[in-house]
Amino acid sequence: MTQTILHNDINNDPYADIRPYDDHQFHEKIAELVKEPGFEHAVRYVMPDVNYDEFVERLLTVKSQMDFQRKIMGPFLELLVSKTTRGLSVSGLDNYDPTVPYTFITNHRDIVLDASFLNLCFIRENLPLTQVAIGNNLLIFDWITDLVKLNRSFIVKRDTGVRQALEAAKQLSGYIHHVILDMKESLWIAQREGRAKDSNDRTQESVVKMLSLAGGGDSKSNLLALNIMPVSISYEYDPNDYLKVREFLLKRRDPDFKKSQRDDLFSMETGLLRQKGRVHFHLGKCINADLEAHPSTDRGEVVRKACDIIDRSIHCGYRIFPCNYIAYDEDSGSDRYASHYTASDVEAFDAYIDAQLAKVDVPDITDDEKVFMRRMMLTMYANPLKNQLTALDCENCD
Repeated sequence: MTQTILHNDINNDPYADIRPYDDHQFHEKIAELVKEPGFEHAVRYVMPDVNYDEFVERLLTVKSQMDFQRKIMGPFLELLVSKTTRGLSVSGLDNYDPTVPYTFITNHRDIVLDASFLNLCFIRENLPLTQVAIGNNLLIFDWITDLVKLNRSFIVKRDTGVRQALEAAKQLSGYIHHVILDMKESLWIAQREGRAKDSNDRTQESVVKMLSLAGGGDSKSNLLALNIMPVSISYEYDPNDYLKVREFLLKRRDPDFKKSQRDDLFSMETGLLRQKGRVHFHLGKCINADLEAHPSTDRGEVVRKACDIIDRSIHCGYRIFPCNYIAYDEDSGSDRYASHYTASDVEAFDAYIDAQLAKVDVPDITDDEKVFMRRMMLTMYANPLKNQLTALDCENCD
C-alpha cells in the first residue's frame, strides 16, 4: 500500500524533489520560466518565426499542467510532426483501456520525443496523458528542470554513489507506484538508461528491478500492480544515426571515450529538428496475464521473465520500413527481402547513408574505419527487422 500524499503538503512529501510541479505551483513557475534568457533562446531557435511576446502572453494564461500539455505542447508537437516527419501514426489502441492507469515502457529512440510523441497520439485520440520519467543528466540548466516539471515530468536520479543509488531507486519506485495506485495516472519510462545506439532494443533488468521495489508485496505482485504495457517505437530514419556512428568510432579508438553535455544537447536538438521519415507507435498488450502465468515468485526469475515479455512485445510491434529490409540485405549480402523494396528505394537509401556518414566530424578517418562506420549504420537499421524475425518465432506475439 503506497502512501497518499497531498501535492501541497511539501514538508511531508517524500517525492517533493522528483515529482512534477502541481497546479498550485504552475503559474508562479511559468512566470519565472519565461524570464529565462535560455528558455527564450530555445523557443526562438525551435520556432524561428515566433512572436515571443505573444507566446509569453499565451503561456501566462495557462492555468494547469494538463492545459500546458494540450494547449501548448500539443500544437508545438503537431508543428514538429509536420516539419520533421512524413507522418506520426499509432496502432494497438484496442489493447488500451482508458480507465486503467498504465506504466508504458518503450524502446528508446529519441531523448525528448519518445514520450512526447506518445502523448501526442493520446491527445489526438482524446485519451488520458502520461507523466514522464526523465534523467537528471539531461537537466543541464535550472530552467530545463522547470520546463520538464511543468510538462508533467518526474526526475530519475543518475550518476549517484552506490548507497545513494539504492535510496534513489526506492524513492523512484515509490513515486511510480504512487502515480499508478493513488493518483490513478499513467506514466512513461524507457526500457533502458540511454538509447540503444545500434537499435538492438533490450530491457535493462535494473529498470524492472527498480519498478518491483515498492508496493509492499513480492516482486511479482509489485510489478502486476503497475499494469506494464510495452510500446514499440519505429522511426523510418533516425536523425541521430550519424552521431551514434561517430560515438561508435570514437569508442573504437578509445574505449574510455564519453560524451559531453554539449554532445547530449546537440543530440536533443538534432532529434527534435531533423527529418525522421515516418514514425509509428504500437501499443502492445499489458504484460499482467503473461507475468501472472509464470509459476516462479523468485525475484530474479520474475524480473527476467518480465524483461523477456516486454522485449518480445516491443520487437513484435515494430513497423518495418523499406530501409530496414534494404539494410538487412546489404548487411547480410543477400536479396532475401528484395520484394519489399524497389531499385529507387535502394538508391535513395544508399544516398542517405553516404550523406549521413559524411557528417561524421572525426579527423583522419581511415578506409578501414569507413567500412566499420558503414557496417554500424547498416546494423542500426537492420536490427529492428532481425529482432522482429526472432520474436515472431515465439508464441503470443501481438
